[in-house]
Amino acid sequence: MTDRDLHLQQIIEENPGIQFREIMRSSGLKNGVLSHYLVKLEKTGIIKVIRGPRQSRFYSPSITETESIVIKALRKQTPRDLLLALIENDGLDFSQLVKAVKKSPSTVSLYLSQIVDDGLVEIKLVQLKKRYYIKARESIDKLVEDYRPSSLDKSTSGFEDIINSF
Repeated sequence: MTDRDLHLQQIIEENPGIQFREIMRSSGLKNGVLSHYLVKLEKTGIIKVIRGPRQSRFYSPSITETESIVIKALRKQTPRDLLLALIENDGLDFSQLVKAVKKSPSTVSLYLSQIVDDGLVEIKLVQLKKRYYIKARESIDKLVEDYRPSSLDKSTSGFEDIINSF
């Protein structure tokens, strides 16, 4: 493996779920050169690529499918804010989530339905009212422990700093 291969592998391992443009900025490589090396690394199994609509995310091969779903949510501001609000106060209703993340109800609805569909959050009916609960707490805790083992303090502000580092 070349120094360039090792450098790209390191960028991806330190930033699971990173997108192509972010790798381009971090590595300083041009589009075509980066594409060539990433295809080569994927073919040899050194990195894993999960392709979605309009985006590809790059991971170390050790990242499971479940972990990649959690990482993808944590890398986006609104889903991350929703997850953090539910970690802090599990069992919030929709209006409480809107207030917690300071986004419009339509934005919260969109991202909330995505993280529910992804299996990270579940809906329970409590006294005839929908409440939202974290379903993937173990996955989130495991990712934090695996990627930031020295930061085991899971207080809200410390946890948010850890998540923001993804």
